[in-house]
Amino acid sequence: MKQSPNTLLRIKDVMRRTGLSKSYIYQLSELGKFPRQIQLVEGGKSVAWIEAEVQGWIEQRITNRINNR
Repeated sequence: MKQSPNTLLRIKDVMRRTGLSKSYIYQLSELGKFPRQIQLVEGGKSVAWIEAEVQGWIEQRITNRINNR
């Protein structure tokens, strides 16, 4: 079954897909170099990332590599 482009990913899923560490994902997000997380519950601490945005970031890395050959 195909996932919706609005599927939310938790940090472990983002780490698995990108190969980046938890702290580096947060650091890149703060610098505007990685999609920002969204708060799951107002006033709560749980966050997630939108799958389509993470996938877009991954695809951009691939495109950059191809264009910089």
